Parts: sequence; structure tokens; C-alpha cells
Amino acid sequence: MPSKVERWKDEIYGSEIRDHLLRFAEEGWDAIPEDEHDAWFERFKWWGLYHQRKGQESYFMMRIGTPMGRMTPEQLRTVGEVARDYATGPVENPEFGDAYADFTTRQSIQLHWIKVEDIADIWDELESVGLSTIQACGDSWRNIVGSPVAGRDADELIDVWPIVQELHETFKGNDLYSNLPRKWKVAMTGDRRGSGQGDINDLAFEPAVKELEGEEVAGFNVNVGGGLSRKEPRFARDIDVFCRPENAADVAAGMSALFRDYGDRDDRFNARIKFLIDEWGPEKMRSVLQEEYMDYELPTAGQGLRDEYDYNAGRSDAHGDYIGVHDQHDGQNFVGLSVLVGRMGAADVIELADLAEDYGSEMIGLTQRQNVIVGDIADEDLDDFLDEDLLAEHSPEPHPFMRGSIACTGTEYCSLSIVETKNRMVRYGRWLRDNVDLPEGVNDFHIHLSGCTASCAQPQIADISLRGMKTRKDGDAVEAFDVGLGGGLGENPTFADWVEMRVPADEVPGYIANLLDAFEAERESPEQSFRDFVAERDEDELANLAESEETSYEDPYLGNTKLTWYPYAEDTAMDASPAPTNGQGEPLPSDD
Repeated sequence: MPSKVERWKDEIYGSEIRDHLLRFAEEGWDAIPEDEHDAWFERFKWWGLYHQRKGQESYFMMRIGTPMGRMTPEQLRTVGEVARDYATGPVENPEFGDAYADFTTRQSIQLHWIKVEDIADIWDELESVGLSTIQACGDSWRNIVGSPVAGRDADELIDVWPIVQELHETFKGNDLYSNLPRKWKVAMTGDRRGSGQGDINDLAFEPAVKELEGEEVAGFNVNVGGGLSRKEPRFARDIDVFCRPENAADVAAGMSALFRDYGDRDDRFNARIKFLIDEWGPEKMRSVLQEEYMDYELPTAGQGLRDEYDYNAGRSDAHGDYIGVHDQHDGQNFVGLSVLVGRMGAADVIELADLAEDYGSEMIGLTQRQNVIVGDIADEDLDDFLDEDLLAEHSPEPHPFMRGSIACTGTEYCSLSIVETKNRMVRYGRWLRDNVDLPEGVNDFHIHLSGCTASCAQPQIADISLRGMKTRKDGDAVEAFDVGLGGGLGENPTFADWVEMRVPADEVPGYIANLLDAFEAERESPEQSFRDFVAERDEDELANLAESEETSYEDPYLGNTKLTWYPYAEDTAMDASPAPTNGQGEPLPSDD
């Protein structure tokens, strides 16, 4: 029997949801029937809208899709202006103020405190510069991820930007693929860095070469079934297919149609292609793709470039991101800037867009490590650009603890999260920077903090993985984290080993400090990476490496933030919430 979500989708789904959203925008929050909230909120996701959590009724998160995180300065400026004008909530965040944009691990942008009454105006502004929220969420093609600097990067095999544009235009709003069993995440990598992180995507095009008809062809190997959520992570599996660049849209259509037709629509927990390939195996997956969905003979896989991958790979010989100054094909430079936990104030977003335009840049890029890139900086302008005041806050040379910090949305807005995340990760990063010395030769250290098992912060592929939990301390319920060690992608991808369970949040910095002391004392040489250090040890050895402890770090969010209407409000009680509002920021009149 189809799930209730499938029944809702059978009634209304896809592009037609837009007309209903525009009607609700005109009529206001109360026009959404209260007994149909769950159905409508599920449908709204297709147009990039998530209803925020309990206590924040009538407020939405809006996600803007930017294929491979790529924008023009004009588009970035519009995002900042929309954040400034429409994403200001009733309470300021103590770290980030009252209007900001979140850059995600899938190279999208999220805005919060959006009211349904403003949606039409926001869409007008975004669409006037070629941006859209279409399929930014929902059971369909999500934002395609990869390198924002494709076509500019001096270290690439194939310029995939034209191919990604073709895929985006082909599959966004396409009725044939608008209603899939679950989300469909696609990565395309054309560089030697491995920047697409294809291993953790449903469908991955990985750079490869193959001799065909006597000619060496640059193209892609096709991997299927990666994903991190539900405590059941999978790396995408090789289905023995090589794809020429000109055939990418055909292969993508075949694979997404296969998922549409064979994916589980009865049980949403099993409605991901990683579970279908578990059941079928790679050989059957390839066979069904070939026999039922392709009209040409698929070549077998070619020779991949995995031995060169360094993006998020935890290697000691290369930075695993785009931070810093890098060469472009054309002799100019792109500059990667650190955005701590991916959150940038609206004023800074606008200023960055203005700076990029002033220096002649035509490209802004968002990375999967929640950072931002400015392209097209000429050699003669580079020093002046690096001296701009904004770069003191968003540095191209950040401290490793700041550089490596990633966090998801958390209980600030998300109904799934168990713990507070972004403000806490900022505080962790600052405390570690000021109190802990990294071992010799360690220039990268990745800490990913996720509020729950949904894994939006990709915790399983970090040096230190933090997954939100609850525990008891001194008789009180407190926020806590499971701790994993040694994850990373690259040539031989590895998921973190979970070695400590339910560490109270205020003891996590002490645990990390003790762990790094043990790493420095026991590693083989200054050249050994933390990931390799972890890989040499069994579970018992890892569990005994370090103990958690209280330090000078103080955690203001140790209590149960999930029970608040907003963790940073002066009065956090649910009955102090101003929600729902009348669209003007004022609470709706009570029926009493």
C-alpha cells in the first residue's frame, strides 16, 4: 500500500503546487487548512519550502537551488537583498544577527523566517536574475553538486559546467521525473580533486578515461547508491558503465526513470536507491538500465582518477577544500573564502557581491564545505582583493579549526534535529583555536556537527564526527553527541568509526583536546594524517584514545533546546512564541 505521502502526491504534486502556493500567499497563512497542514507542507517542499519546527508555525525555510553552487555577483546580491528584506525573524541570533543566508553542504542557499505572504514577491526577485526554488527539496531531482569552478580550474579533466546546465534544464520541472519515490541526488565531477563527492550521492558521474574505437576518450564512470542518512551510510557502487560527456543526459534519464519505476513507494524509509542496489546488486542494476532504459550499448567502465582525489579526503599532503588562492586556466585566480558553519550575514552577502563585481569577477561559487569562491581575480588585483576588510572575517587563510568546521541547521529551525548546532560549532571552533595546539604538520582538521541522524552536515566523512543525542548529567537531561573518528572520501573512502556515545556537549571540546594530544604522542611521524592514524587502530584502541572532560569551555545551550520555541529567545518557553503570525510579524488574534 502506498505511503500517506504518496497518496498526497497523487492528489497534487510537481509544478502545479506553485499555483496553490501563490493562492496561499495572496490569502495568507490561515488559508492553509489546519487539518491539511502535513499534506501541504510535504508538497511545498517541491518548491523549496520547509515549514519550520514547533513553536515557529507560519514561518518557513526557503531553499534556493544553485547548480554546482554557481552564481553571478548579481545573483548573489539578490540573495542578500532577499535575506535582508524577507528573512528577518522575531529574535536576533546572538552570533549571526537578524538576517543571514546559510550555504549548505549541497551547494544550495537557505533562508529562514520566510512568511507565506511574501513568497510571490520573493520569487519575482529571484526569478528576475535567473534563480529558482524549484525542486530544491521534495521527491525529485535535487541541486546537482560538483565543482563551482568547472571550466576555470587549472586542475580538471573535463569542463562539466555545460553538461550540468543541460541536466538542470532537462530535469527541473520535467513531468517525467517530477515525482520520484524520494529525493534524487546527483553529483558530477570533472576535476582531479574529487570535488563532487560522488561517493555519497544517488547517482555519480566520476571522471575517467577509456579507449573507444582506438581513441582515448575523457568521460565518466557511473556509480549508484551513495548516501549517509538513517545510520545506514553507503558509498555509491560502480555499475561498470563508462559515459561519454554527450551521453550524460541519456544515462541520467535512464537511471532516474529506473528509480521512478522500481523505487519503494510503500515504505519511505526504504525509498532510496541505495536500498534498491542493496537488493539487486550492481550487475542487475546495470542490466535493467541497459535493457529497459537505454537505446545504445553502454560501454564498460574506464580508468578512474581516484588516486588523485583530495577533496574532503583527510590527506596530509593536500588541503581538502577550495580555500585560498588557486590558478585558473586563463591565468587569473579564484579565491576560496572561509564561511564559518556556512552562515553569512545579509550585509556581508551584499558586500561580497559588490566586491566581486568591482574586481571583474563573473562567478561566485558555493562549495560542499559551506564556503564561498570568488573567481576571475587578475594577478595585478590579487593583493588589493586579499586586503579588503571583508576578508578579515571570511578569510582565505583561516585557522584549521575554523576552516574545517561544518554544522547543519539544528534545533534553531529544524524539527528533526535533537540539539543546537551552528552557534555551538562556532563556539567549539573558537575555543579550540584559542586553547588547543594542533600537532606538527596538521594544517587541515575537519569537524562536522550534525543535529541528528539525517546527516545533513555529512558527519560520517570527517576527522571528527559529532551526531546529536541526549544524555543525563548530574541528574539533568542535557544535549550530547556521539563521536566518530577517521572518516573521509578520496581514493579509498571511509566512514567514521563511532567510538564514544552520548558525550555531554560541554565535554566535547575537552575530548577533542585530549584526542589530539594522544594523536601527537602516538602517531608514527609528522607526515601521518589523522585519518591514517585512526585506520591503524581497532575499535577498542580508538575507544581508549581519549576521555571527555569539562574545561574552561562553557555551553549556553546545554539544556534541551528542542523544547524551546527558539533557543536564543529571552523567554524560550513554547507559550512565549509569537507564532503563528499574520504575515506582518504580529501574532494572529487568539480564538479565546
